[in-house]
Amino acid sequence: MTPEQNVAAPRAATSEPMLECRRLSRVYSEGPQDLTVLDQLELKVHAGERVAVVGSSGSGKTTLLNLLGGLDEPTAGEVRVADKVLHTMGNAELGRFRNHHIGFVYQFHHLLAEFSAVENVALPLIIRGSRKKAAEERALALLSKVGMAPRADHKPGELSGGERQRVAIARALVTDPSLMLMDEPTGNLDQTTAAGILALMDELATTARCAFVIVTHDPGLAAHQDRVLRLDGGCLHSA
Repeated sequence: MTPEQNVAAPRAATSEPMLECRRLSRVYSEGPQDLTVLDQLELKVHAGERVAVVGSSGSGKTTLLNLLGGLDEPTAGEVRVADKVLHTMGNAELGRFRNHHIGFVYQFHHLLAEFSAVENVALPLIIRGSRKKAAEERALALLSKVGMAPRADHKPGELSGGERQRVAIARALVTDPSLMLMDEPTGNLDQTTAAGILALMDELATTARCAFVIVTHDPGLAAHQDRVLRLDGGCLHSA
């Protein structure tokens, strides 16, 4: 396996990467045999860079996202975000670190059913220690950016799938993360709404220098990013 096979060169090599994977491996025990999903994977993503990851179903894209967000531990190697090695942190420290640095948007929205849209979006800030009023003002501003301000007081059960996805995107962005991890973020959105979300991502990458890793099967969404990498055989390849 050559370096060229494993990962494409980052756009900006002059600064420290916001995200770095070093010889990252994840092996699952499946009865008498081990299943290697990621095999000494290498990746660097710099501040303000947007990277799409594509690949067939079962290639390990969700496993990779879970490792990048500290939701799973590697079998070998390491994941660094903002120069911190995730799997060396205790649970409480890792939770605080994610709250300040990492935003998640997964295919299932994971909104809390008993809370309104604005309460769901404000929750990460309240957990951080922000006052409820200030947190909800910030949440409402994000809901407005994703076109959900008129539905801010509605609970998830009163929203469509696309509306719930927009609330989840606002919740991921409310903490001003350094790194955004997104799994099919526009999959449930109509074309106009998806275009608005892409514009917001562009704005955050440019002005806030947020780094993005986006898993998608949508070639249009992938092509909109700075780099496209294919996950195959446990490694990333230029696509």
